[in-house]
Amino acid sequence: MSLLQVIVLAVIQGFTEFLPISSSAHLALAPWLLGWKDQGLAFDIALHLGTLIAVIVYFFRDWMQVIAQGFGFHFGHDPELKRNRMLLWWLAIASLPIGFFGYMFKHQAETVLRSPFIIATMLVVVGVLMGIADYTSKQHKSIDNVSLRDAIFIGFGQALAIIPGTSRSGITITTGLACNLERAAAARFSFLLSTPAILAAGAKAFLDLRKAGGIPSDMLMPFVLGIALSAISGLAAIAFLMRYLRTASLKVFVYYRIAFGIIIFALAILRYPTE
Repeated sequence: MSLLQVIVLAVIQGFTEFLPISSSAHLALAPWLLGWKDQGLAFDIALHLGTLIAVIVYFFRDWMQVIAQGFGFHFGHDPELKRNRMLLWWLAIASLPIGFFGYMFKHQAETVLRSPFIIATMLVVVGVLMGIADYTSKQHKSIDNVSLRDAIFIGFGQALAIIPGTSRSGITITTGLACNLERAAAARFSFLLSTPAILAAGAKAFLDLRKAGGIPSDMLMPFVLGIALSAISGLAAIAFLMRYLRTASLKVFVYYRIAFGIIIFALAILRYPTE
């Protein structure tokens, strides 16, 4: 891999994993548009590790409080988390759908579902749904009001993220808004929910890499740099979105998704006119 490819893909992963615009769409389309070869399993793991580090670092105190409270201990001072002592178990239950569907459809997600036409469709469809949810949601619930029903609904929403172009944060924030969560609360729950999913995906990829013989010697530098850049850009994206959604709507992301999806449709038709 060239240094340019490492930097571009790592920064794309870090920002788009947490902004509601689909990391899978951007990572699948960047090599397609730029004519790059597949970056390989080792670099994919580096990107997962980077974004995992980002979400754990940013939400470390939240996770410590959520885990402690889930097992009956008093820890942390966040008042909203303190009022939802079942949040750990709601997050665990909400993680089950993506685990099941991710296992069942892993092959399709990595092959046929990576069609630019499918990616473009999901960008537009989820963008429209995001706009509707953002406009119609009552937004009267903070994270202390998340219920089992909300967690299940958001968890099944996250399962759709196995389809490239959906966006894990995009669909979980959208379903959170549909449950009448405040924007910032929906994003917070979304990022907490993403942690076990990113961890599981990274662990599975790491096991696959071990079976394939480990990290190739020529990938050591891209591996380390990919982790660092995706972690830094991921932290920046989380911090930005959490601040942004306290006072602003998702409108800019809705417009971006729809415009990006239309552009991909056009490029795909021009490149593959017979499909």
